[in-house]
Amino acid sequence: MALSPSATKTATDAHELASPSTTGFVHYQRQQAAEEDALLIQALQSNDREALGAFVQRQQSFVFGYLRSRLADPTDADDLCQEVFLRCLAGKVRFRGDVPVRPWLLGVARNVLREHIRRSRRRKEVEWTELCLELDALSQEDQSDYRQVHDWLNSCISTLGQSAHDALKMHYYARLKMAQIAEKMRRSEGAVKLLVFRARQALKDCVNRKSRNSADE
Repeated sequence: MALSPSATKTATDAHELASPSTTGFVHYQRQQAAEEDALLIQALQSNDREALGAFVQRQQSFVFGYLRSRLADPTDADDLCQEVFLRCLAGKVRFRGDVPVRPWLLGVARNVLREHIRRSRRRKEVEWTELCLELDALSQEDQSDYRQVHDWLNSCISTLGQSAHDALKMHYYARLKMAQIAEKMRRSEGAVKLLVFRARQALKDCVNRKSRNSADE
């Protein structure tokens, strides 16, 4: 599919900004990639559909990786990824110039996930998604590769103490309320809330630590 003149110019300008002569297109520095995103966004704001295609191609694997790591069903991840970019196409969401492109896209993806949870409240699969979104809210780090988060989180859950593991399982998978968990564990409701809070914090720290270690390798 041929690019429109404006999209061709956008791609050419972005390539000149983002391609070092020796390392090639694949090894962009982060700042150069941000400049390319900004050029594409400018074209998008001018209703350039070809620029949207280039933007989707550039960001799709990132958004899909984020969604896939937070959904039990890969088909759901594919559907919701399309929904994220359809909202961009339809103008339902507007790019904020005061934040980088990828954090902005993640905000759109999180909103799509929350809506998915509300629609699928009776489905067991959304419990994993709820836990991931809560950890997102706790985390201040931006993991650039979300495809590994699923494995990291599973590994981190296995390191929890038995009481914390059981409390999370009852809360997220059995859908028990805190008072019900407290009764089963023969603890006060306040103690169970603290246990779950600390377990989420431990998972957040564990995932962030694995992310940092992966980036250093």
